[in-house]
Amino acid sequence: MTGPDGSEPFVKKHDFVQLRHYAVASLLAASFALAGCGQPTSQASAPPPAPVTVAQPVKRTVTDWDEFTGRFEAVEEVQVRPRVGGFVNSVEFQDGAIVRQGDLLYVIDPRPFEAVAEQADGQLSDARAKVELAKRELDRGLNLVQTSAVSEQVVDQRRQALQAAHAAVTQAEGVLKAARLNIEFTHVTAPLTGRVSRHLVSPGNLVQGSDTGTSTLLTSIVALDPIYVYFDMDEATFIKYSKLWFEGKRPSSRDTANPVQVTLAGETKPSHEGTINFLDNRLDVSTGTLRSRAVIKNTDLSILPGQFGRVRLIGSAPYEALLIPDVAIATDQSRKIVFVVKPDDTVEARPVVLGPLDEGLRVIREGLKADDRVIVNGIQRARVGAKVAPQTAPAPAGGKS
Repeated sequence: MTGPDGSEPFVKKHDFVQLRHYAVASLLAASFALAGCGQPTSQASAPPPAPVTVAQPVKRTVTDWDEFTGRFEAVEEVQVRPRVGGFVNSVEFQDGAIVRQGDLLYVIDPRPFEAVAEQADGQLSDARAKVELAKRELDRGLNLVQTSAVSEQVVDQRRQALQAAHAAVTQAEGVLKAARLNIEFTHVTAPLTGRVSRHLVSPGNLVQGSDTGTSTLLTSIVALDPIYVYFDMDEATFIKYSKLWFEGKRPSSRDTANPVQVTLAGETKPSHEGTINFLDNRLDVSTGTLRSRAVIKNTDLSILPGQFGRVRLIGSAPYEALLIPDVAIATDQSRKIVFVVKPDDTVEARPVVLGPLDEGLRVIREGLKADDRVIVNGIQRARVGAKVAPQTAPAPAGGKS
């Protein structure tokens, strides 16, 4: 473009500014390109092996235990009922307390029975007096019959009268004894040692007494030490125990008091021990289970009838087993696996067959050898086939690797 007077072309001011910006940008780009050509491209470095903690399986003698859900029941339980009727005078126990056999529980008004006893005592005295009279008359008759003053028939009559008098004495003695028993029964005592329930009848109320079970219920008492625990054994477990018995590997609970351990609700390990003392004679056809019972020591009286507990029953003979911490076991779909570090420090996934827990460690029935290095910490960082940096963990307490 030329000027107005035909001179050399010129550039407008704003075009000049744009050209300057473009030149600066080009210089900067060239500088960066030169700088890049002067330095080699860095390559990504490989990550270091993941640190993991490994341990060899613990080898020790263990015994399998099978676990069942059980309910506690009292060895002895009694409903306290009066044997005589009347008005209750007093209640002599504290609700829920421990009572001893023979302790006084209730007092029933004894006065009506005392009156009957006095009447029976008078009848006995009268019968004894008649015996003395009949004896004297018989003695006189025996003397008179020798002189033929009385006949033999009279003597026989007097002899029979004496026998009747003796029978009347025996009858009166029985009536008096029954009356005194009724007086004794007005004091209702504890028939066994245990924990008593609340009182169901207050003083002033009339109670019915009977020996046929129709009398008024006063309270109940349950024995606490020892205590029974009932549980149901499934058919498969029963068959397993029978097979072990035939093979001589486990004694039968029918003729041997096999040990049991009981864990109460809220506990993490067994707190009570006992023995099996009963197996039913048939399986329940509706549930396919065998009712079983163990007797448990309850010296601290911490277990009450009606509680639930987890019952562990010895399920095998002692055997050598390999054990690892439960945290080292992972799940791969439907199988259980552990991660084993091979001699070249690469990771291998090993399927295993699990057994029960024993003192916090899991029994491994199949899949491991005693010298395997099992990853017990850091399994989330382990990758099958990748190298790891293994560190040996200390042996678990009580175990021997």
